[in-house]
Formats: sequence, C-alpha cells, structure tokens
Amino acid sequence: MKSLTSLLSLATVFAISLSGVFAEPLNVGDAAPQLKTTDQNGKEVDLAKELATGTSLVYFYPKADTPGCTKQACNLRDEFEAVKAAGIKVFGVSADTAADQKAFADKYTLPFTLLADKSGEVIKAFGVPTNPKGFASRQSFLVRDGKVIWRDLKANPTTQAKDAIAAAKAE
Repeated sequence: MKSLTSLLSLATVFAISLSGVFAEPLNVGDAAPQLKTTDQNGKEVDLAKELATGTSLVYFYPKADTPGCTKQACNLRDEFEAVKAAGIKVFGVSADTAADQKAFADKYTLPFTLLADKSGEVIKAFGVPTNPKGFASRQSFLVRDGKVIWRDLKANPTTQAKDAIAAAKAE
C-alpha cells in the first residue's frame, strides 16, 4: 500500500510539472514589482517608476493576436477614453517578443503599452501562472501609487475595461 501511495504522489508531482508553473499571484496591498522590461518598440520600461504614482492596469494575456487576447486588447482600445478618464494607465503583458507585440499593437491600433516579457520575469514577479509553453494566465492587477489595490485572477476579455474602471472607482 505504501508503494501505491508513493506512486500516486509521484504521479501528482509529474502532472503538476506538466501543466505549467504554479505561482501565488500578488495580493491586494502588496508592493508592485520593481523591475525593468521592454515595450513593443524595444524601449526599456522601468515598471517601478511607471507604477509608483497614479493608477495602472497591468493585464496579462497568453499570446498576442490570438482570439481571446485580441478581444481583451480591443475591449481596452474601444473603451480607452473611459479608461483614461478614470485615470488608468494600461500595460498589457505577455511572453511575446517585442516584434510580436509591435505587430499586435499596430494591427489593432492599440493606444497603450504592451510589454514584451519573453524571459517571463514580469509574469513571475506578479505571480501569474503559466502553461508549459510559458503562456501567462489571463489575470489583471490594478496598482495605485506602487501598491496592488485590486486583482482579477480570471480576467474577462470582453469586460476588462469596465471591470478595471469599476475597481478603480471602488478604491
């Protein structure tokens, strides 16, 4: 019986390792990560500086120019004036290259910054789980003055803007 229990434990560990990286997402009240990354234009972005003042939406998506990710980005694009009026800066993050992010931003005329997190450093810093290919889960965080004030661990691509605005106003 002991060997069966050991075998089941080993099978569980193997299944978990195949399904991707499990992380504990940042909690409300946690400090925003302090790191630098690259945007869709290949320019360095200092997230510590960007997230230190004001309110920012940092949203994670699996892969640029895929159906759900396009819905999410276009929802934010279509509601961008309302998002800006609510005082929210927007940063979209995926493990795509800067060139992939640039093509995505250009194709859909996205008026906000996309972060190219090929190394997964930003994804890991926010504690966003990934699948075996390194694609981030669809999660969103509102950061105000350097602290997480809201998180959505199952972000809805078609209501992302409305959800972020409502959360910003509630805090």
